[in-house]
This record gives sequence, structure tokens and C-alpha cells, in this order.
Amino acid sequence: MVLQILTVPCLADNYAYLAHDPATGVTAAIDVPEAAPILQALDKKGWKLSLVLLTHHHADHVQGLGELLARHPAQVIGAAADAHRLPPLDRAVSDGDQIGIGSETGVVMDVSGHTVGHLAFHFPQSAVVFTADSLMAMGCGRVFEGTMAQMFESLGKISSLPPRTTICSGHEYTESNAKFARTVDPDNAALISRSIEISAARAAGRPTVPSILADELATNPFLRAGDAGIQAQLGMTGSAPVDVFAEIRARKDRF
Repeated sequence: MVLQILTVPCLADNYAYLAHDPATGVTAAIDVPEAAPILQALDKKGWKLSLVLLTHHHADHVQGLGELLARHPAQVIGAAADAHRLPPLDRAVSDGDQIGIGSETGVVMDVSGHTVGHLAFHFPQSAVVFTADSLMAMGCGRVFEGTMAQMFESLGKISSLPPRTTICSGHEYTESNAKFARTVDPDNAALISRSIEISAARAAGRPTVPSILADELATNPFLRAGDAGIQAQLGMTGSAPVDVFAEIRARKDRF
């Protein structure tokens, strides 16, 4: 891995990330739920912030930006489609654009659904993708602004990345997500095993994020809408996967 990735717990259950390129000294923050933990992490590591990548406009992902920039002036990058709702951007980007953190080049992915204009940032050399509230550990974000079809397509983009990819998502929702997953995929041995590990980690105060895409593909019901067992459990055998996804998301909203 070229980039050194530091997970920074923020607020009650958010995560921000710092991505540091040791070859150049360049450091990026991905989302800023609050400034203090990020500033503390930068000071502890002795890193100077160069970039801030914003995934979407929700307050719990951007509200600490002003305080952070006051201590660490940095270039702010976010979605062109969401620029009217984001803090002021130095660079507005769209799906397929390239961004660099030091010596590594990443690719911008439009993963609309949770919001319209939600971005993910994929750095293939380091095999990491910052997904915020699109794909989450054992779950996905609520579909607040986009359509179910949009969210399904967005998750498909992420799930097509190499299975070893690290998924850096935005919240510590994994334990509740796992409990829900077992209601729609009760016979999945990998899911049962992972649920036990997740509960043990949380009982010990350990984070369950980041996760690995291969584990999500095996256990996350939102990536498994084509699975025959899940379809049978929902009474939707043979249905289009996008419709099965929509039903899973609707059930999770009521869970």
C-alpha cells in the first residue's frame, strides 16, 4: 500500500480518514465531521494537511471543515454536481476525474443514491476506496435523494472493484446492520460468523470499519440481491435484482 490510512472516529458514530503518502509527505482528509479529532491525529503523526476530499454535503461530513482549515489551509475538493450545497470548493470534480494524493492517483466515482452528487474516491494502487454513506460495512446508506435504481447502480460500481479493496465507510453502524442482514439472509454461514466477530469487536470497543470488499460481497445483503436464498426468503424468487434491492432497503428502513 502506497498510502498510509488512518481511521479517525468523530462525533457519536462517524468516521473521517487521513490518507498520507510517505514518499511526498502529502496528506488528505476524507470528510470532516468535526475538526478536533482530525487535528489531534495530524499533530500526533506530525502530518501537514494538503487536501480535503468531501464525499457529500450532509453536515455530519462537512461541519468541521472551517475549523480544520483555520489550522491547516488545504485544497478542498468535492462534487461539481453538489457544489451549491458544499462548503466552497477549490476544485469541483465529476465521475471519472482523477485526483492525486502525493504519488498516487485516484479516480472519482459518482455513487449517487444516498444523496445526488455523492462521491467515492478509489485509489487502486493502495487498493482502497472511500465510500462514506454509499456502501457501508454490512449495509448501505438510506436513499434520501436519489432513486433505488441509482443506489443499486452505485453499489454495483463499487462491488466491481477488486475484492481485496479496503472499504473506508462513514459510520459505525455495522452491528445493527449485521442484525438486520440475518433477517433476510439467515442461512449464510459467512454472515453468521462475521456477525459474531462484529459483536465481539464492539463489546471490546474496537471499530468494525474499514472492511474488505470480499467480505461485503459474501455477507452484505445489499450486494447480494441476486442471491437465490435471499430472494426466496423475501418471497421474490426470480425477481429483478434491483427490485430485490429496493425491498431489502425498504425493510432496513423499517428495522
